[in-house]
Formats: sequence, structure tokens, C-alpha cells
Amino acid sequence: MDNVFTHVPYKETGYFSKLVTDYLSESNDIKPFYDFTPDAAGVAQAIKVRAAYPVDRKTLVATLSAQYGRLPRSGKTEVNIQSLLSENTFTICTAHQPNLLTGYLYFIYKILHAIKLAEELNITYPHKHFVPVYYMGSEDNDLEELGMFRFRGEKYVWDGAGQTGAVGRMSPASLKPLLNELFKTFGPPGSNCDELQALLTKAYLEHETIGAATKYLVNELFGRYGLVVLDPDDAMLKAAFIPVVQDELLHQAANPIITKHIEALGANYKIQAHPREINLFYLNGQIRERIEKKDDKWVVLNSEIEFSEAGILAELNQHPERFSPNVMLRGLFQETILPNVAFIGGGAEVAYWLQLNSLFKYYKVFYPVILLRQSVLWIDDAAAKLRRQSELSIPDIFKPELELERDYVTKHSGTEWQTKNETQAIEQIFNSLKQKATTLDPTLAAAADAALTKMRHRLAELEKKMLRAEKRKMQVQLERIDRFKKSLFAGNSLQERVENFSGYYLDYGSSFFDTVKDAIKPLTSEFLIIE
Repeated sequence: MDNVFTHVPYKETGYFSKLVTDYLSESNDIKPFYDFTPDAAGVAQAIKVRAAYPVDRKTLVATLSAQYGRLPRSGKTEVNIQSLLSENTFTICTAHQPNLLTGYLYFIYKILHAIKLAEELNITYPHKHFVPVYYMGSEDNDLEELGMFRFRGEKYVWDGAGQTGAVGRMSPASLKPLLNELFKTFGPPGSNCDELQALLTKAYLEHETIGAATKYLVNELFGRYGLVVLDPDDAMLKAAFIPVVQDELLHQAANPIITKHIEALGANYKIQAHPREINLFYLNGQIRERIEKKDDKWVVLNSEIEFSEAGILAELNQHPERFSPNVMLRGLFQETILPNVAFIGGGAEVAYWLQLNSLFKYYKVFYPVILLRQSVLWIDDAAAKLRRQSELSIPDIFKPELELERDYVTKHSGTEWQTKNETQAIEQIFNSLKQKATTLDPTLAAAADAALTKMRHRLAELEKKMLRAEKRKMQVQLERIDRFKKSLFAGNSLQERVENFSGYYLDYGSSFFDTVKDAIKPLTSEFLIIE
């Protein structure tokens, strides 16, 4: 593929919050809320500091080996798993729930970002080793979000066939009708079509759980790069987190620590998430419900399950896998079990990680470099042609459609439709009249101002009518701009937040991933456009 790669600062796109753009620009307002800058210098510092925070590497490798079981794995992945036994090996982690068919494109971009950063660090630090890890949020129970994806404008929804609880534990057997409907839209048979259909069929109809299906799918797509997939829903891994869970159950330390932290952060920024009194779910079978303390009992909401203090501590020590951290504690668990130096997340994830630094310090857990995941806009041949015909630059494409239309009309209009000069001339006349009127009677100043305001409004209305008249003359050209914007920003959302990888795989095969990975600059923090 002949591609052109352009990088645009995130701030210039208009799609990212002030917190995120301030973080990337290292604003003084946000510096107190993180440890390492999101750049090469921050990563270098984090690597040095991380060595002082050991993890149980033997348990980690044993767990990964057990989770992979008979799953085919690339030589790179196997080497990466075994390398985690070494104190000189570190991870580059990204996390996401097991969305059906990976959900949105940004699922793919997160993983490719982690892979690319690990590759670059392995070159920069030849005496150390870096492993890209996809940390699967298999315990999430939001089926409404995880059971939906879009393909070529159509929405596909799976209701779980009545299952509840953690989505990663659900059976995917009932997905067969949905997949059959999807496959009918794949188009003419071909190598990419056959590969993708076989891959999705095997993933979802030959595995017992959504978690296992997702692990298989992600491993098949990215295992050749050495990606390691970790499912934290595991008793051996959660045993390492027992001290924090016990403290949360008995003393609820997280809530006041995080609350104080976000009060300071909230002085300048919108808060992403708020802590609960107890930031844990109880996870058992098809139950994943919040734990609350009521008097001297710990109760599981929306169930009849309750524990005494002795009972819940016994349950924790015998079955640590039944305690699931919410968003406030998830990152703490991640950094407890992984020798991680950098976490890659979307804008919302960056926002809530910046709420948690004080909690990490309280529990003496390593707080990693927080990197904004790579955002990508893919402009195919048809859209690229529309862009050129509409005379739009790459930075232009992020502008609102009305602004683009106005700019086009201004550039190509054969007549003067703007009233700026006339407005200025009329204002001079009204100011002169106002001086005369107030000389006669100072109370006439308000009447003069009201007349000027009314005239400005009338001129603005006239200008809008003149603009509409010009637009009618350029209807074909402006419709082209409209088609271009809709093709890339459906519903005014970023492409990566709407589309699924399947269409790109059908068009380009696995080379789609190679193209994106090669173009990613993992420590540059700019929006990537591929045309």
C-alpha cells in the first residue's frame, strides 16, 4: 500500500479534553498528579525506579503458561513469557474489556501502541527486555457495552442469552446466529474474507467463554509480534492482592485518599470517576455485584449473600478470585502483579489514572508512566479523493463541517457576500449619530446603542441569506465536503470510536496492522492520519 502518514497535535483536533491536552503539554496545573512525564525521559526514569518494586515473577509466568494451555503461540510470545522470570524484563501494558469482536478500532490501536513501544525500548535498552501485554478486563459486567459492535454502518448486538455477571465468564455459544448474519455481509469470497470468517468462527464457537474467545482472537491477530495476553481473573494472581483487598474490606482506606486527591485535581479539571466506600465487587458464577458494609455485615448487593468479618476474611483467603476490584483499584492490582513501566490508555483512562497517584503511594505500589494511546484516522482511496477535490488540508479535516463550507465559499465566491466592511462603515455612522444625540440629550445614548445592536443583527441575518445563496451555487462542491466528513466522522465521532477492525481486515488483511504499527510514534503524543 502506498500511504501518506501525517501527525497532528491532539489539541488541534478538538476531540480531547483539557485535562488530556494539559497533561501532554506538561502544564503546571497537572504536574502534581503523576510521577513520570509521558515521554522518553519519563520512561527512562520509570525503568530505573521500577527495579525497587519487585513482583512475584514465578507466579506470573506459571499463571500465563497455564492460561495459554494448548493455545498456539508464536515463538516471540513464548520467549516473552519466559523472559518475565528475569529481573531485567519489564512490561508495557494496555488494558481493555473483552468487547465482542474487539468492539471499536481503538482496541486494536491500544495493542499496536504497546507492541511498538516495546519494540523501540528493546532497541534503546539492549541489556533489558520489554514485553507488550494486553491485560483483559474480563470481569467487567457491562454487557450492553461489551456485547455490541458496528460493521459498515450496521449495529450488531448480543444479549448474552440471559447470562449475567462477568462478561469474560459468559458462554459465547448463542453467538452463532449473529455471526451468520454478519458473515452474509462480508462480500465476495477471498483470502481475507475466508481467513476472517474462520478466525471468528473458531474464536467464538469453539471456546467455552468470552474471555477464552477474546484471548484466542487477540493471540491470532497479534501473537506474531510477541504480544502476551493476561486474564487477571485468576486465583493465583489475586492472592498477591489479598492485603489490599483485606484493607479495603476492613478499613476502606481508598475512599478518603482518592477523594482528597480528586478534590485537588477537580479545582481545574473534570473528574472522571468517584470512589465508593468499598471499591470491590463480589464475583461468583453469574454474580458480579458491589460489596457494601451494613452495620457489622458485609453484604453483596442484589443478592442474599452476606458475611460476618470472620466469614468474609475466610472467603477472601480461600477464594481470592471472588473479589473483583472496581476502576479505582484495578490499576493498583495490575501494577502489583506485573513488572510494568508504562500503561497505555485512552483519554478517559488517562483521566482516572491521574486521580489515583496518592493511593499508589499509600500502598507503596509502583505508579507507571501513563501514555495516551495512539489515535488513528484511516482515509481510504475514496475519502482521499474527496479530500483533494474539496481542497482540504489534513488539519482541516477536524474542523466542523459548517466552518469548512464557509471557508470554501469564501475562497471560491465570485461576489462579496460578507458584510464586515459595511458593518464597520455603519458603526462609524451610528457612533457619529450617537455623539450628536448625546450632545443634545445624554439619555439618548441607550437608544443609539439599541439602534446599532438592531442594525448589527439585521446585517448578520442578511449575511446568512447571502451565504445561503452562494452555497446554492456551489451545492455539488459542498455536498462533496459533507460526504467526506460523514465518511470519516459518523455522528461527529472519531472513526476509531465507531468502526470495527473487520472491514479493514477484509480490505487489507493483516497488513492493516503492520501499516498502523509501523506508523505509530509511541512517545510523540500526536494524532496519526493514514491516507
